[in-house]
Amino acid sequence: MKILIIQQRYGIGDMVIFLPYIHAISKKFNFPVTLLAKESSKANDILGDDEHIDEIITLDKQKDGLRGFFKLADELKKRKFDKAFIFNSSLRYNLAVKFARIKSVNQYPLFRSKDNIIHSAKIFTENVTGQEVSTEPSLNIKSTIKNYDKDFKHICLGVSASGPTKRWGIDNYIKLCKELIKTNRCKFYIAGGRKDVDIIKKFKNSDIGKNCQSFEDLSIKETLPIIKNCNCYIGSDTGFAHLSVALGIKALTLFMDSPVMAYGKYSAKMIVIEPQGEKDSTTHDTLGQERISFDEVLFKAKQILN
Repeated sequence: MKILIIQQRYGIGDMVIFLPYIHAISKKFNFPVTLLAKESSKANDILGDDEHIDEIITLDKQKDGLRGFFKLADELKKRKFDKAFIFNSSLRYNLAVKFARIKSVNQYPLFRSKDNIIHSAKIFTENVTGQEVSTEPSLNIKSTIKNYDKDFKHICLGVSASGPTKRWGIDNYIKLCKELIKTNRCKFYIAGGRKDVDIIKKFKNSDIGKNCQSFEDLSIKETLPIIKNCNCYIGSDTGFAHLSVALGIKALTLFMDSPVMAYGKYSAKMIVIEPQGEKDSTTHDTLGQERISFDEVLFKAKQILN
């Protein structure tokens, strides 16, 4: 049996959040699935070792527009899928799988304008499988790091974010790390890319710079075994926070300007901090980075580490 799953959201975090549902469908039919996903989700990096994924088809720019629609439909048709599961309400993908002559199609209700990413996916998958599905993601990787120094606390720092309103200032991270090394021997891993070179440089040039390693020149796939060996993640609501929980690592995640009820409550390993005055209410346009309590971050970080 050939099964297609369409998950077209952009982010790494989105892809992680959908893992339990992708796995549940694969297990229901006892076949690995083909996943159609955006390049920005880094599905190829994240899911290369996943036994439930047979193939990943990348939704790139060549599949945009009218011409891209027919290119996508033709690509799907060649694979002769038996079933398709569409985790969105888009008419475009509904028509694409019909043009591809996939007879069995399950999809969210068409033209739905808003939904909670967790609730919609969970209800949809449970209707398909007839079983309760846990929201906890699990990401298996084959690569490991040997000779990891267990005398240190290894901490992944999510200093980056998709926008400035979702970032806690780098000076806060430097101050936090200075406090943490007073009670623990620590090594810090700066989860940022080349666009974050300035803030990474500032961290490296600080008093604790000698205790850090940066992800700026690594692929997402190369960072996974490092994160897997960390004691915890501390930082913004980024893809690295979601990768951490999927790898079994507790993530102290700062929600400053993103929807906490959608992205912060699906895993017991995600410990959420919101701006002062917010309680399960942080969302887009909260603009709360100046109201993140340093003392609360430090207190909860010490709790996790000790």
